[in-house]
Amino acid sequence: MNHPKRLFAGVAALALVASGAVVAVRAWHGDAASGTTVLAVRASPSTPPGQLTASQKAARKKALDVILARRSAAVLKGDLKAFLAPVDPKQTELVARQRTLFTNLRKFGFSTLRYFTADGFDGAPALVEKFGTRAFSTRVMMRYQIAGLDPRAVQTDLGYTFVPRAGAWVLVDDTAIDELLTEAGHRQPWDFDEVQLVRRGKVVVVVDKREASLGTKVAKVADNAVTSVRKHWKRPWNGAVLVVAMPLPGVMSTLWTAGSGGGWTIAAKAVTLFEGEQLGKPIGRPIGSRIVVNPALRKKLDKDLLVHEMTHVATSTLGVNAPIWAVEGLAEYVRCRSIEDDPHWSVDPYRKRVRAKYLSKLTALPNEKVFADDADRAYGTSWWIVEYLADKLGEKKLATLYVDLSQHGEAVLTKDTGLTAAQLVAAAKKFKG
Repeated sequence: MNHPKRLFAGVAALALVASGAVVAVRAWHGDAASGTTVLAVRASPSTPPGQLTASQKAARKKALDVILARRSAAVLKGDLKAFLAPVDPKQTELVARQRTLFTNLRKFGFSTLRYFTADGFDGAPALVEKFGTRAFSTRVMMRYQIAGLDPRAVQTDLGYTFVPRAGAWVLVDDTAIDELLTEAGHRQPWDFDEVQLVRRGKVVVVVDKREASLGTKVAKVADNAVTSVRKHWKRPWNGAVLVVAMPLPGVMSTLWTAGSGGGWTIAAKAVTLFEGEQLGKPIGRPIGSRIVVNPALRKKLDKDLLVHEMTHVATSTLGVNAPIWAVEGLAEYVRCRSIEDDPHWSVDPYRKRVRAKYLSKLTALPNEKVFADDADRAYGTSWWIVEYLADKLGEKKLATLYVDLSQHGEAVLTKDTGLTAAQLVAAAKKFKG
C-alpha cells in the first residue's frame, strides 16, 4: 500500500526559556499545583532557542512525566478532575476534547495504563504564534493493556504541547504535531467522539455512541466469524478481538484504497500491534491485532469478510516473516471454508474464476508487487496455493507450516512440504480444487 509521506517540513525551534527566567514546574495533585514539588529549569539569557543543556532537558522531561503519570492514574481511578487539572481552561475546545477522551478511556477497561514523554519537538510556527516561544511539544507514548483483550501491554503515541504558566506546565494543545506521529496508529478509537462498546463473548466492538444498534449487529457477525476461524485454524486461539466500526476515516488508518492506478477498496484491515511500536516501526514482539472496518462499508459487513480479517488476528502473534502469499492465502482459505460450512452457499464461482483467469498467469509465488499490481489475481492464486497445501498436508500440518513460515520465512518451505517454490507453483497449477 502506498502511504503519503509524513510531513516533517515546517518545524521551527521554539525557546523554552525567557531571558534570565526560572521556569518552575510543579507536579499536579488533583486540580491544584503542589507548592512543595518544584523542578526548576534554569537558563542563561544567552542560551539560544531550543538549546537547553542535557540536565535542563532531563528536568523538563521529569516534570512532564510527573504530570502524565498523574493523568494515567486518574483514568484508572476514574478521577475526571485530576485528569483535567493540567489542561488550560482557556482552551475550551481542548477541554471538551479531553473530557470526551476521559469518558472514552474509562469505557475500555484498561488493566494497565502509562503515559510518558518520548522525543520532543520544539514546536511548529503555528504554535509559536498562538502560545509564544516557550511552548514545548512532545511525543507522548501511551502504553496500555485492555483487560480481556491484550495478553501484554502495547503502545501508541500522541502529541501534546505544553507551556509554562504561573509556575506550572499547562497542556494547551493535543493535535498540533499529529503529522509527526505514527501514521496509522496514533488516532485511536478513543480519540474521537464518544464511543459505545458492545461486548459479545470475547469480541469487543467499538462504534459511535449514536450507533449502538450497529455495534450489536457487528458483534453478532464478529462472534460468528470467530467460531469459523477456530474451526479451520488448527492452533489455539482464544478469540479475543477488538473490532472498530466507526464513521470517521481517521481511526487508526488514513487510506482505504490500495494497489496501483485507481487502486481497489479495502473493506477492513487487521492492524497488528507490537510491544514497542514507534513511528510505525515495529519494536518487539507482535502482541495482537485490531480489526478496523472501512467507515463507508461498516453497515454492510458480512461474516466472510470478517473471517478473513479474524484469521489475520488469530495468526498475528506467531511472527512477521510469513510471505504475503501465505498470509493472505490462509485468510482466504479460512474464509472460503467458512462459506462452504453452510450447505446453501458455495465458492464455486470463485474456483471457476481462478481456474479460468488466474492460474495460467501463475509463474511464481505471489509477492508484494503482484498484490499491488493485480490484487484480484494475487488473492485468488494465493488462496488456490493454500487450498492445495491443505489438500496435501491436512489442516493441522498446514497450521504447523504456517507457524514455521511466520517464524523463519519461506526458507523452510521445502523442509516442511518437500517442494521447492517452483515445484509448489507447478503442483498448484495442476490442482483441480
